[in-house]
Amino acid sequence: MTTSRLIGTAAALVAAAGLALFAGSLMPPNDDPILSAANAADAPAPLYYQDPDGKPLYSPTPKKTDDGRDYVAVPAPSDASEQPATMSAAEHKRDRKIKYYRNPMGLPDTSPVPKKDSMGMDYIPVYDGDDSDDGSVKLSPGKIQRSGVKSEPAELRRLRMLVRAPGTIQLDERRISVIAMRAESFVQKVADVTTGSRVSKGQPLMEIYSPAVSSAAAEYLATITSKTTAGIEPYGRGSRQRLVNLDVPEPVITEMEKSHSVPITIPWSSPRDGIVLQRSAIDGMRAQPGDILFRIADISLVWATIDVAERDLGGIAVGQPVTVRARSYPGRDFKGRISVIYPQLNKETRTARLRIELANADLALLPDMYVDAEIDTGTPTPVLSVAESAVLDTGSRQAVLVDKGQGRFEPREVKLGRRGDGYVEIRDGLAEGDAIVTSANFLIDAESNLKAALKGLAEGGNAMGGKP
Repeated sequence: MTTSRLIGTAAALVAAAGLALFAGSLMPPNDDPILSAANAADAPAPLYYQDPDGKPLYSPTPKKTDDGRDYVAVPAPSDASEQPATMSAAEHKRDRKIKYYRNPMGLPDTSPVPKKDSMGMDYIPVYDGDDSDDGSVKLSPGKIQRSGVKSEPAELRRLRMLVRAPGTIQLDERRISVIAMRAESFVQKVADVTTGSRVSKGQPLMEIYSPAVSSAAAEYLATITSKTTAGIEPYGRGSRQRLVNLDVPEPVITEMEKSHSVPITIPWSSPRDGIVLQRSAIDGMRAQPGDILFRIADISLVWATIDVAERDLGGIAVGQPVTVRARSYPGRDFKGRISVIYPQLNKETRTARLRIELANADLALLPDMYVDAEIDTGTPTPVLSVAESAVLDTGSRQAVLVDKGQGRFEPREVKLGRRGDGYVEIRDGLAEGDAIVTSANFLIDAESNLKAALKGLAEGGNAMGGKP
């Protein structure tokens, strides 16, 4: 029984071996030269060759190790059209052709094959389409999102540039009057008017007795009432002019002509509406010629004298509107215009003085009151402008990054103008509607500068007949 079982097992093994040989005779041999050539033609060309032990050793051409073994060929990725529609971004990047590898630290060093730097960091691959001849730089959507890149169009805006400066309220020099005697006089009586009183034009201030005025008045009356000289105009005109020269008020002269009498005392009245700034007249006092007895000022219109920095003078002109705020009246604005720009600078403070006329109907603004002025020196009409954060300033050149779409950004040199409200005027280099990067532009600029350096190095190597 045992012998027959062994014979059956041996027969089964022989039958299986025969079946395997028969199947092998139906398949073409592996060393068929025609099939091997066809497979080699269909296989993609190797991108580079790598050490068979996986060491970071590469070669652009076939190579052998020191012990005679061949480097392993690393094939180039197939076309994107053969990839599935749902492949990831990393797979799509592997599908693109690598042009060269750049230094991970941004140094001007490239390599045609994978490489490590002195610190063991892998060189970064640069793919087709990552750089262009127009100087632009392209970023992936993920990098744009992580960097927080934002863009806004260049638009026409009216830029507001406020120049702020302190100042004080001063009297209008044209609205100040003084009352002084032109001949020796005596103050008989002073009206109930004190310093700070508000007076109107023609209001009596005091009564004056002056021997010189009385003598001139008597002479004038004698001239106009004499039968001999009454009809001779030059005589009367000369006598009257003497009273005018002594500053006798016109109403007093008119009254003497009507009454034909010389008053003992002359009533002196206010020459204008205003505030009494000074009263020196005292009952019974003697006033010498030139002594100021009253000083009266009209403060319904005052000046604000403002000191502005020298650097702000270029945008200031006569006639510009000004807003003045008094520290005594928070929240209230006084509107005025620049009337005078004084023609000298303070060499110690490097400031220039402006004069602003302000209406003061309610007499709220008082002389020597502190005020703060705001002068709008902005552009009168809208100008093409971008955000100040969009400008990359190297000192001698200014540039912005234009968002070309699809992750591509182009640096463009511009010429700047005025600034205000966080925007800067663009005088040349952009058109209305151009999308300009306003945030994270320094990161894009760093990427662009690195790309430009690598490109310049590559062009230099090609000019010398070598590879980048």
